[in-house]
Amino acid sequence: MAIEYTLAMVKPDAVSKGSTWHIIQDIASSGLKPVAVRMTRLSKEQAKTFYAVHAGKKFFEGLTDFMSSGPIVALVLEGESAIPKYRELMGSTDSKKAAPGTLRQKFGTDVSQNAVHGSDSPENVRREAGFFFSGTELAVLGISIDAIGATVPPAAPSAPAAPAATPANPVKR
Repeated sequence: MAIEYTLAMVKPDAVSKGSTWHIIQDIASSGLKPVAVRMTRLSKEQAKTFYAVHAGKKFFEGLTDFMSSGPIVALVLEGESAIPKYRELMGSTDSKKAAPGTLRQKFGTDVSQNAVHGSDSPENVRREAGFFFSGTELAVLGISIDAIGATVPPAAPSAPAAPAATPANPVKR
């Protein structure tokens, strides 16, 4: 079995409605595990940088205004086929057309205020996760930045811990 990582984001509309923990619960119930979580508020410039792939499109200014309008929650998710699995859980970009039970259908309003974002490729996972989490932060969590967005084998089980020192079993120095 191979593990994959992806980036998820709860957008300002869902955060302001108090839906963040319901969304995280739905993510966890789907079998994806949040392994890094950060709440922050993007400046207009940060939103432009994050969504630079859409620069020049007619919705870019509205998107970056919206994404800098309130707090967001960024998450790194871990699980089997995490990228496609989370994209399926999100549903269609237009919340009004999203399948029943998807995050966007349950928590979004329309095509622009659609509650959540998810990376669409391993390359974008690395770029987007790196936007919110440093390599050092991820390494502390046991996640290699090279593994973000990539499929990696699960870690081997760790060795059993040494017995704790007790009066009957003192640690010898």
